Amino acid sequence: MAKKPLGPVRRAFAPWENPEQQPFIEFRNVTKRFGSFVAVDQLSLKIYQREFHALLGGSGCGKTTLMRMLAGFETPTEGQIFLDGQEITRIPPHRRPVNMMFQSYALFPHLNVEKNIAFGLKQDNLPRSDIKRRVDEMLALVKLEAFAKRKPHQLSGGQRQRVALARSLAKRPKVLLLDEPLAALDKKLREETQIELMNLQEELRMTFLIVTHDQEEAMNLADRISVMNSGHILQVATPGEIYEQPVSRYVADFIGDINFFECKVTGCRPQNGGASITLHSEELGNEIKVKAGHPRMIGDAVTFAIRPEKMRISFEKPLDPSLNTIKGEVWDIAYLGDVSIYHIKVSQGHIVRTIVANTTRLVERPISWEDKVWLSFDAEAGVILSQ
Repeated sequence: MAKKPLGPVRRAFAPWENPEQQPFIEFRNVTKRFGSFVAVDQLSLKIYQREFHALLGGSGCGKTTLMRMLAGFETPTEGQIFLDGQEITRIPPHRRPVNMMFQSYALFPHLNVEKNIAFGLKQDNLPRSDIKRRVDEMLALVKLEAFAKRKPHQLSGGQRQRVALARSLAKRPKVLLLDEPLAALDKKLREETQIELMNLQEELRMTFLIVTHDQEEAMNLADRISVMNSGHILQVATPGEIYEQPVSRYVADFIGDINFFECKVTGCRPQNGGASITLHSEELGNEIKVKAGHPRMIGDAVTFAIRPEKMRISFEKPLDPSLNTIKGEVWDIAYLGDVSIYHIKVSQGHIVRTIVANTTRLVERPISWEDKVWLSFDAEAGVILSQ
């Protein structure tokens, strides 16, 4: 029986939870070296049919190299790559059933929209009637029928992006590779295009693999995310699991905003299949009560991590004894419209960030600079990290 997913998911789709399900794409112990530099190091990853998978990480982490090896533009130094049960490690790019959409779109400026879409089909020597039918299908799919005769310079950035997408899909690949495809779009258009991409992937029932450094983009689009750093995958999980249960400090810090506190384990007792753990934080000058999935040894040095939105702020100390409470002073406030970020200086001088949703139109905030306040949070609000 598949476990209940953590956090909201955009569709009931989790083949990775089924041990009998075979991966559609598999990297087995893949390494890629460029001289003495190791771009990808002994990496293994399974991606499933119809999955929208994101490779997420900073510049130089190896995500684009991994995608280029799947496309055939780079050859692994070591290891194997499989697609739909077939090893493709040494198969040239033009013989692989994958297509890649580049960040630059790489449209031909002298060809109109329909000829750009038809280009790859003509290279494959398809009959003219088949090419026309396929081009018409793609124009309808990306809603560009009225722009078929226009050239790229006569289109908006979003329209050029859709032409590049249609051209990538025209050859009906088994896998579509997306290399930072929305980086050139403004924020609002990028958000709209993300929804279009999700709907398109669901409609086509295809496997999409996207490379991005934008955490919000990965969280919005992907069924699962692989967080990468220095040629390694640090965690593969759904967006909800990545955000709520990061396995390391790097992952927790890379995805969203978070507070870290260095602590010592001072108490631990079993509770409901997990453990109730007490931590002492010198930075906070406080004890912290935490519910964790497994016990910890007394004296262990750990990092306690908690998202700013998981903390509440008030003038009065909460009366609920089950809550963790910290006294502090408002040091700074950042007003972002939908939310305000409060920087609270606690007794030991450490700055703690908390986020408050601005649910009313009042610009004046009841809590202001230099106010003495209390922060509070539940025992289940944060996570204990060892790495």
